[in-house]
Amino acid sequence: MTTQPERDSIEIKTACRFIPEQSDVEAERYVFAYHITIRNTGSVSAQLMSRHWIITDAEGAVQEVKGAGVVGQQPVLQPGQQFEYTSGCTIASPVGTMKGSYQMVTEDGTSFDAPIAEFTLAMPRTLH
Repeated sequence: MTTQPERDSIEIKTACRFIPEQSDVEAERYVFAYHITIRNTGSVSAQLMSRHWIITDAEGAVQEVKGAGVVGQQPVLQPGQQFEYTSGCTIASPVGTMKGSYQMVTEDGTSFDAPIAEFTLAMPRTLH
């Protein structure tokens, strides 16, 4: 009998910061770095195969980003293991949001999506 992965067997934590030195407010170019920690809280190993991000700025413009792995890797997470990485995005407003999912596959070939809860991108002193 195989253990079926559950969508909540992958825990995803996010942290975001504004990068002023790469941003250009006059040109409406706001750059953010986001740090992701992915932890396998389940009982079977799982490999991150691809990502799907939905990035929305304050004007409602949406960017969708899909691709293999993250930062050029497709990490395998054994139960209890975690993987961390930092990446970035650019939006046309000082505030926006990101959300998405990682497409995972277990050692027996079962695929599932691990949801990434929406988080806020915000230039300092723009939200109260």
